[in-house]
Amino acid sequence: MATIYTYKDRNIRKTYTLFGVFFVVVIGIGWIFSEIYKSPDVLVIAVLFSIFMSFFSYWYSDKIVLRMANAHEIQKDQARDLYTIVENLSITAGLPTPRIYIIEDSSPNAFATGRDPKHSVVAVTRGLLSKLNKTELEGVLAHELSHIGNRDMLLSTMVVVLVGFISLISDMFLRSVFFGRFNDRDREGQAGGILFLIGLVLSIIAPIVGILMQLAISRKREFLADQSGALLTRYPEGLASALQKISDDGTPLRVAKSTTAHLWIESPYGKSQKRTPLLLKLFSTHPPVEDRIKALKDMAS
Repeated sequence: MATIYTYKDRNIRKTYTLFGVFFVVVIGIGWIFSEIYKSPDVLVIAVLFSIFMSFFSYWYSDKIVLRMANAHEIQKDQARDLYTIVENLSITAGLPTPRIYIIEDSSPNAFATGRDPKHSVVAVTRGLLSKLNKTELEGVLAHELSHIGNRDMLLSTMVVVLVGFISLISDMFLRSVFFGRFNDRDREGQAGGILFLIGLVLSIIAPIVGILMQLAISRKREFLADQSGALLTRYPEGLASALQKISDDGTPLRVAKSTTAHLWIESPYGKSQKRTPLLLKLFSTHPPVEDRIKALKDMAS
């Protein structure tokens, strides 16, 4: 039988695997572009930059996300009911009580961040506190604590870093092509021409594939956190009702950013942007709320 710990070890393994994939991809792309540019410095710069970005994202990603969301930390005497719910759920989940942040926004939403459970943060909007009842709020907070317990946050961060890095070097290569930094001597010989074509194809396709990978992982994480959160509260209907209210509210989140959209419990862009054609769902940061609610109701029955 699944428990709230079912996915923790799996996600830790995925994180280390992703670290390995990250460096392999960076070295591979760096080597191809270094051959195209006829400069080994490109490979060295790519490896050094990837190492820097890995450590930077690990230590500072939570601070960056909280600042982007204009969130401010609160103490227990400022929101006693909220703190009590988080503390009780944390004890049940066997997790340290995370720091709690409030976002002064009328749109109901929430997210969790932090590099590990000891440095975790749960952030909720003012709209979430005012528009959900206690049972629904417990469901949302259990969902966010499940992200912490399942070690989703670091995995998500590394995917973002990988996709961002691939997009950056692809953009640099395309700019160098279109602005004429390559001349005929750069592409002399059959091998040089093949490498150039490989680099051009990679620079176009790699960012798209990377983004699709990021979004697929994000959607799967939401389903897993829904399931784990429902196991934590033993009341799937609470989270299902909360998701329905959040989806129906339709108030766009003023602090929403495309780079952090996947962190929120539900799409932060408002109801008008959630009803998308089937093809565009591939580029959605969240699974359809109807599917999430159905899965939760199936658990309850």
